[in-house]
Amino acid sequence: MSHEVVEKNIGLMAILIVIVISFGGLAEIVPLFFLQETTEPVEGLKPYSALRVEGRDIYIREGCYNCHSQMIRPFRAETERYGHYSVAGEYVYDHPFQWGSKRTGPDLHRVGGRYSDDWHRAHLMNPRDVVPESNMPSFPWLATAMVDADGTAAKMRALRTVGLPYTDEEIANAKSEVEGKTEMDALIAYLQELGTALKTRR
Repeated sequence: MSHEVVEKNIGLMAILIVIVISFGGLAEIVPLFFLQETTEPVEGLKPYSALRVEGRDIYIREGCYNCHSQMIRPFRAETERYGHYSVAGEYVYDHPFQWGSKRTGPDLHRVGGRYSDDWHRAHLMNPRDVVPESNMPSFPWLATAMVDADGTAAKMRALRTVGLPYTDEEIANAKSEVEGKTEMDALIAYLQELGTALKTRR
């Protein structure tokens, strides 16, 4: 088939472009499903607890991902600032991923354990109390809004259908774990977990 025939027939060209892109995409994407380092969790990684599941949902609801990424690239400038670069096995239980590329604020993938719960609480109430140059908005309502404990077990069951290894006991205890907790408690619990699994391997 000559180039002239393809170039003069836009429909044929479109079909051939789709075929080429499809084969290229399959050749690059499909092998990743069979690499252990991309499909197996790193040693020490556990699914989020009930409280952290709620915290992650609050993180998404409040749009934290609009300013914070959760993926440290393997560049010296990033690893010196944030810590060890992110690896695929750390995200096995994340649905959806919070990778992102927007960094109005710092990357949060290694924030777990870096600051105390009290620091996070003060930071969420008024970021400028602990970081004077911060342009992050305040989230004071999280301190009084209570987690809806009735929906947590259903969220965990849904996550189990996409591969998270929650036990029946963990799901049954979900309501009691989050009952009486504020949304700020949940969000802080989630933040304190981020990036900690890989540290257990060092």
